[in-house]
Amino acid sequence: MPRKYGAKAQQSVKEAMDEFKKGKLKSGKSGKPVKNPKQAIAIGLSEARKKGAKVPAKKSK
Repeated sequence: MPRKYGAKAQQSVKEAMDEFKKGKLKSGKSGKPVKNPKQAIAIGLSEARKKGAKVPAKKSK
């Protein structure tokens, strides 16, 4: 079974989670501190997508 995320994506999520744990991770336009760990992971994956890492596309509603 192939891996879902590439190594660079995992690194990006790790960095986002480290910032989240320190209380320094901010959300998009509002700049409010992130309080939900799932949101921190989503931010990390979003940053990885922007860098061109191997990440599946966002799920649409």
